[in-house]
Amino acid sequence: MVERRDDISFEELVEHALAALPDPFVERLDSVAIVIEDEPTADQLARLQVRGLYGLYEGIPRTRWGADAAPVPSKITIFRAPFERQYRDPVARASAVEDTVNHEIAHHFGISDARLRELKAGR
Repeated sequence: MVERRDDISFEELVEHALAALPDPFVERLDSVAIVIEDEPTADQLARLQVRGLYGLYEGIPRTRWGADAAPVPSKITIFRAPFERQYRDPVARASAVEDTVNHEIAHHFGISDARLRELKAGR
């Protein structure tokens, strides 16, 4: 977990979340672009029929790759401004960023929102 620092950048929070991933997951993220944007676009919100987003996975999950397991480019976007509005406390923000990064990476591995809720409930 990130230490309490008010001056840590959002990019560093995302980097810390990625650095905390187990190696077997990191090794399978080579085809995934992980980017930071300020806000989701109106198109992204409309497509998902939501009012807000912290993160978004766009691509084909690894579980749906073809028989030759050819990497398919995917993209994970983490949206800075929603975190800054919702989480004023740096430790809470760091935790929320880590949860969101993990959530979006789980989608890359074919784990649905429903299954993520089940897993979280079973903690």
